[in-house]
Amino acid sequence: MLDEELNLKDSFQEKMPAGGSEANSFDCKEAWYPVHYLEDLDKSKPTAFTVLEKDIVIWWDRLAQSWRSFEDQCPHRLAPLSEGRISDDGLLECPYHGWAFSGDGNCQRIPQQVKGGTAEMSKRACVASLPTIENLGLLFVYVGEYENAAKTEVPMIEPLEDSLEGWVLINTFRDVPYDALTLLENILDPSHISFTHHKTVGNRANAGPLELEVIESGKHGFKGIWKQGLQPRQSGELSTTFVAPCLMWHDINSPRGRILTVVYATPIRKGECRVFARFPFKFPNKLPGLFIKLRPRWYYHIGQNGVLEDDQIFLHYQERYLEAKGGSPNFTKAFYLATKADSFVFEFRQWVKQYNAEPFGNATFSPPLPKSVLLERYHSHTQKCASCSSALAIIEQMKFWSGVAAVVTMACAPMLILFFNTTSVLAEVIETIAPLIFGVAWIGLSKLQRQFYDGRTVPPRNRPEKN
Repeated sequence: MLDEELNLKDSFQEKMPAGGSEANSFDCKEAWYPVHYLEDLDKSKPTAFTVLEKDIVIWWDRLAQSWRSFEDQCPHRLAPLSEGRISDDGLLECPYHGWAFSGDGNCQRIPQQVKGGTAEMSKRACVASLPTIENLGLLFVYVGEYENAAKTEVPMIEPLEDSLEGWVLINTFRDVPYDALTLLENILDPSHISFTHHKTVGNRANAGPLELEVIESGKHGFKGIWKQGLQPRQSGELSTTFVAPCLMWHDINSPRGRILTVVYATPIRKGECRVFARFPFKFPNKLPGLFIKLRPRWYYHIGQNGVLEDDQIFLHYQERYLEAKGGSPNFTKAFYLATKADSFVFEFRQWVKQYNAEPFGNATFSPPLPKSVLLERYHSHTQKCASCSSALAIIEQMKFWSGVAAVVTMACAPMLILFFNTTSVLAEVIETIAPLIFGVAWIGLSKLQRQFYDGRTVPPRNRPEKN
């Protein structure tokens, strides 16, 4: 219940970094985490999510014209409110007995009580609300102490803070089967790109020494610079920034343009997180940006899911092997970090160890999952993405009608021969070419459809090289 709701936008005068007030430890609950792109949220129904093992429900409060986040439990019988609905009068309604709640968490309706009853006035009838805020197209939720939310900084992408003018953004997300710490460690290691992502966004031929240097470090993150790029003769300023606990970006600034690789890692539970990947581009002229905007969002998501799957399987296993060797506190013995290319990985694991920043404490990983589960796309992305779920529905409909058309044109051919001369060009076209065209369309749409459900079992880097 929020009798005194905090005004988050007006209360940000007293800023403090995330992680709590203890100088030598980082409290991962005392931070803002992104939970959804706004464009993927449906205002007509509640959405379930989990942050740091806390189940929440996100819903649009049309009375206040704002997004709300509650603990996903009705105070009556603990039914998940995310299985309910938004009622006609704009309240969040429990699916079990119809208790209804306003945006401040207060109970407004208990259908079972007698007329004149006041059970909804009790504090026990209220739902715990979590602070929310919108920033750069993302909805952030605060899971720590409510009073700390207004004064805690939202993790911002510094180059985009002043203005989005001139930037072109490509965004994607996915629930991945490994820890937020594993994800951040992976992205903070640019040297893996040439090998892991060979034939997707990397090339083995570009592999070589990569000198990375940390220039600033502390409780709230670190910044590093690259002495050279991933490609031969790559020029310009290159840097990496980690903003604790969940944000990092690489900044590649060259005469040909500026590219950021931005990742937010929102911890769901031990061994699972949601990755929000953002790729802002800024070019000297507008033409490359126009080409980027021409392609639909779902098209980029298919390719970006493939890139994530390049290392999805071995990251899932790697973190379990690290745990067996003592986890982050013992990382220097578990990992052989032999070159300067590992500088950011070392700094990140050292940060986790120094500030006791394991989000789930001593929790252990579940047994490893089979590859078929690790590579599934539908539940981890497609059904939660407004662009991909809409595209899939259209593709499946087109596939159905292509199949129908192929069968109908084949079935109609004998009848057409009765009405046309056997040498009729029209009859021959309908009898042979039309079914072929619709059949090829059905096969092509089937292949495209599968890319919304499952990833590649053999990554491109492991396919035979063409001579």
